[in-house]
Amino acid sequence: MKGEEMPESSNKKNEITRRHFLGAAGLSALGVLLSGLPPLAGGLFAGTGDTPETSKLKVGFIPLTDCASVVMAYELGLYKKYGLEVIVSKEASWAGVRDKLTIGELQASHILYGMPYASTLGITGAEGQKKEMIIPMAINHNGQAITLSADLKKKG
Repeated sequence: MKGEEMPESSNKKNEITRRHFLGAAGLSALGVLLSGLPPLAGGLFAGTGDTPETSKLKVGFIPLTDCASVVMAYELGLYKKYGLEVIVSKEASWAGVRDKLTIGELQASHILYGMPYASTLGITGAEGQKKEMIIPMAINHNGQAITLSADLKKKG
């Protein structure tokens, strides 16, 4: 049927596009997930009151640029400001960080994105030892960027 056009639907308002379907499905899934959460009356703190559950932590880091949030929070006194006594510990390798988290020598760490998942599944570490790890904050998902203003970019 070369040269012939397909007739347009006369009722476009009732058509469901793939985008609309996926959006509705996503909202439905989000609603189901959120319905299982407890009410936010006291916030999302596991403990009671305004104090942290524990006040003493040893936080590991590998000396790379993306450890800046851990190190600078220490240097600027932000841990103390929020009632935490933190020791930051420079570590030699990612495997060392993983192992120290597994045995409890570190309570938190700057870590490679996939390592907590692998440790929870028991696919890394000594003898496939499983260690559940919680990821309360992820700042970077395996990507770094240096951004420039448009003016600076024009200058080369």
